[in-house]
Amino acid sequence: MRVYLAGPEVFLPDALEVAAAKKRVCAAHGLEGVFPLDPPPVAVPADRPYWMRIYLGNEAHIRSCGALIANLTPFRGPSADAGTVFELGFMRALGRPVAGYSNAGGDFLDRTRAFIGTAARLRADGGWEDAEAMGLEDFGLADNLMVDGGIAAAGGVLERQDAPGDRWRDLAAFERCCAWIARR
Repeated sequence: MRVYLAGPEVFLPDALEVAAAKKRVCAAHGLEGVFPLDPPPVAVPADRPYWMRIYLGNEAHIRSCGALIANLTPFRGPSADAGTVFELGFMRALGRPVAGYSNAGGDFLDRTRAFIGTAARLRADGGWEDAEAMGLEDFGLADNLMVDGGIAAAGGVLERQDAPGDRWRDLAAFERCCAWIARR
């Protein structure tokens, strides 16, 4: 089975090495990993802007895969990478298996409070809000309820751990997702 490997690793300086490591883990489980930087499975119109060619190539990759594993480790804030979340939702809408992992094991609320700092205030009802009086999610989840909920509604798995070393290169939770997909 071809598995789309969604995540912000594409921004790493050694993205192709990280992709190769993830593909080796996939292969060990009888899966074929497909990384966003791989050549697209269909021709992408050369007359489109570069960013649109990237989008069309990644959409073609997703459509060509039977499942998706999303790296939901917080990226540039308390939440997962927006592009990765879009890809996860896209695959979920296609009705295919989805799995996710985060190398930040804490809850979304705790990360959000740490991110906004002293702007987080306790409400009279016991909930939390930001400086604009907008409530903070407090469900004990890894990320926004739509992320965790989408994976759960699909019957998928969401592996959480605090990576002891490099959160972008620790593949233990990723490997558990590969094992889960391989058993399906």
